[in-house]
Amino acid sequence: MNARNAAYLLPRNPRRCYEQVDDKLATKRLCERHGIPSPKTYGVISRQGEIRRVDHILGARREFVVKPARGSGGRGILVVLDRQADDFAIAEGGCLSLADLQHHLRAILAGLFSLGGHTDRTIIEQRITPHPRFASIAVSGTPDFRIIVYRGVPAMAMVRLPTHASRGRANLHQGAIGAGIHLTKGETLGGVCHDRVVQVHPDTHHAIAGLQIPRWTEFLEAAMRISDYSGLGYVGVDFVCDAAGGPMLLEANCRPGLAIQVANQCGLVPRLQLIDAEHIANATVEQRIELAGRVASIG
Repeated sequence: MNARNAAYLLPRNPRRCYEQVDDKLATKRLCERHGIPSPKTYGVISRQGEIRRVDHILGARREFVVKPARGSGGRGILVVLDRQADDFAIAEGGCLSLADLQHHLRAILAGLFSLGGHTDRTIIEQRITPHPRFASIAVSGTPDFRIIVYRGVPAMAMVRLPTHASRGRANLHQGAIGAGIHLTKGETLGGVCHDRVVQVHPDTHHAIAGLQIPRWTEFLEAAMRISDYSGLGYVGVDFVCDAAGGPMLLEANCRPGLAIQVANQCGLVPRLQLIDAEHIANATVEQRIELAGRVASIG
């Protein structure tokens, strides 16, 4: 991690650009300005006094997602699957009352889930309907996708697949599966769970490798665009795939972890070195995708 930071992250990521991705609200606005699809925002709560308005913000909506604007690692995210009056069924199981939901909002604003523990804002947004293509290899949750972009070129990609053990969350530390994705084919490779290679999903027993990601080129193009517009030369871009809308950008991370190497069972350094060896100034999207194809042949 230290070698990655010193050789690639710090030289390529100007400090002034961090705010655009450390704050999910800023990332959403960046997406809106440049036409990059992301989940629709229903409302933002910035002050404790606004919490009493949450019922007004929700209106008749029965499903939605609550998340801290400056959260990390999925902490503080609440997925509401359905609502009956003042009872909210959540993805982790069970129900919350309106008072419980308001308590969670207060915790977010107080900074309980934010980077550095600073006061925060709450985003209430569209819940994604998972694409049916992933029903056989994702259980009780929505798979998410990460693409590492270096100097504007996709360098590595993976999908995180929920399991019963991860309680439907796409979190590798909680038992989700990480599976590499071929950069240009958009096809899943083998999987890893708790640092052990797995060939089939433990709950569905369906093969993990060989699944074609729908609209994969759109994922690559959106990841490259957010890298360009954010000014970040080394960035991890996270997506979900909506059944109707296709790729939706969730967030970008200027300090992405290295678990993606485990999921792909190969290292990043040779790929980054290949990109560094190429003259890519002013390269078109098509040229960068062509280079990503050569990058994918390494490892």
